[in-house]
Amino acid sequence: MKLNNNVTEFILLGLSQDPVRKKIVFVTFLFLYLGMLLGNFLIISTIKTSRTLGSPMYFFLFHLSLSDTFLSTSIALRVIVDALREKSTISFNECMIQVFASHFFGCLEIFILILMAVDRYVAICKPLRYITLMSHRVCGVLVTVAWVGSCVHSSAQILLALSLPFCGPNVIDHYFCDLQPLLKLACTDTYATNLLLVSNSGAICTVSFVMLMFSYAIILHSLRNHSAEGRKKALSTCISHIIVVILFFGPCIFIYTCPATTFPMDKMIAVFYTVGTPLINPLTYSLRNTEVKNAMRMLWGKKLITGDKI
Repeated sequence: MKLNNNVTEFILLGLSQDPVRKKIVFVTFLFLYLGMLLGNFLIISTIKTSRTLGSPMYFFLFHLSLSDTFLSTSIALRVIVDALREKSTISFNECMIQVFASHFFGCLEIFILILMAVDRYVAICKPLRYITLMSHRVCGVLVTVAWVGSCVHSSAQILLALSLPFCGPNVIDHYFCDLQPLLKLACTDTYATNLLLVSNSGAICTVSFVMLMFSYAIILHSLRNHSAEGRKKALSTCISHIIVVILFFGPCIFIYTCPATTFPMDKMIAVFYTVGTPLINPLTYSLRNTEVKNAMRMLWGKKLITGDKI
């Protein structure tokens, strides 16, 4: 897997090298990760078992929770373990796998958010054609395309990473492997690679964000023709989606549109979209969605009753 490299492993500096702060990082990430797992597990299990959540929106939400879980797991688990170590090292191959996984599930989340916006657009602006346009077969094909597209994107990131020659420095000033910190260690001119990174990750983040905000603007504008009750329900759903979009895309655009420039706060911003957003998403969709809350009450109420009988 290595190409013209003398480096077999990297040293991750993490969020801090101070022993006390590393303990704080351990506790903080452990609670954030466990909270993320619990929230997304509740949504995944509820959608999978509930008969009332069979619409395309919840099908996409199911895959969003999956991508959140895997994205956070690919990064947070390593941070939790490394916080207990005096020296954090990661092999070259493991580093490449982490680059692939983080970009794969991050890109998948972007595509799923786009599909959720398309679903809301059709449901609100083309209600009479909704069943035909957003059939189970169509939704299945769209999600498959999202997974394949994510694989293509992350494969491109791996090719960029493998094209970089590492012949000396191996200290990564970050808490996980990504192309930006790896570019600093390459013993070659990385100007062209930076351009490719911006045209790939940066363009995907920026163009997707603009498309999503434009689509939600159209949706909100079209709500004027709906009844007060329908407008309230649609507005609640759309606001939840817009909150998630802003929280996820804001940090991504900041980091990936100017990879050649780094700031001291980059690591904290990365924490937000790699761990914070996957934790916030289940809260946003469950607390603001009556159908999800009712389905959760019914599902877990039945389980508690069954458990008492046993």
